[in-house]
Amino acid sequence: MATTPTARPSSFSRNTSTSAASRASAPTPGSRIGAGGATFVSSGIPDLDRILGGGFLLGSLVMVMEDAEAPHHLLLLRNFMAQGVVHCQPLLFASPAEDPRAFLGTLPAPVAASKEERQRAPGPGQDEQEQGLRIAWQYKKYFGEQQASDAHNKGAFTTCMKIKLSPLLLADVKQEFGNNFDLRKSIERHMLSAQNVDCISIQKFSNLAPLRERCSSFLSKLPG
Repeated sequence: MATTPTARPSSFSRNTSTSAASRASAPTPGSRIGAGGATFVSSGIPDLDRILGGGFLLGSLVMVMEDAEAPHHLLLLRNFMAQGVVHCQPLLFASPAEDPRAFLGTLPAPVAASKEERQRAPGPGQDEQEQGLRIAWQYKKYFGEQQASDAHNKGAFTTCMKIKLSPLLLADVKQEFGNNFDLRKSIERHMLSAQNVDCISIQKFSNLAPLRERCSSFLSKLPG
């Protein structure tokens, strides 16, 4: 008795949901996707970010040894906190000082663009239009000669297509990951008052249990 062979389903299937989710998920402000899909945040010092290979790994614990003779740890702490404020990120600062909120007044201000740089800065949509025209000109220069020679031989009419970059791509290029800070100026007060900044004095706690509760309460307010 003959049997009809049945086709075996292929074991290969494309995971469209994962690829769609990866395209839909965008990095939060102040973060950047590095090698292997790891997410980094800036330390507030661009040179240190380059040394570390992209910045601080999101979700990691960074411990800095204090040095009384060279208080570079305070510089790193101030720049890191100021970078979070500039990116509108929630900030939790726990300190043994009696009034830790006073430390916020020592955070450096981001370096503002000079008047000449603001005048040279392109207006809304201008940079995108110029970028698209540059790419179109490059394509015309690269393919134009060959297409022109073919058209001359065949008597055909050739056209040039204008190529434009995606606005999303242009926005990603313009987005600033790490800022430069002016240590001579303090960050403006309105930037601190508009942010979710919580300061805790460890002196008020006899053990770590209340501190853990404050940290848990702070983390529960964060989105996603």
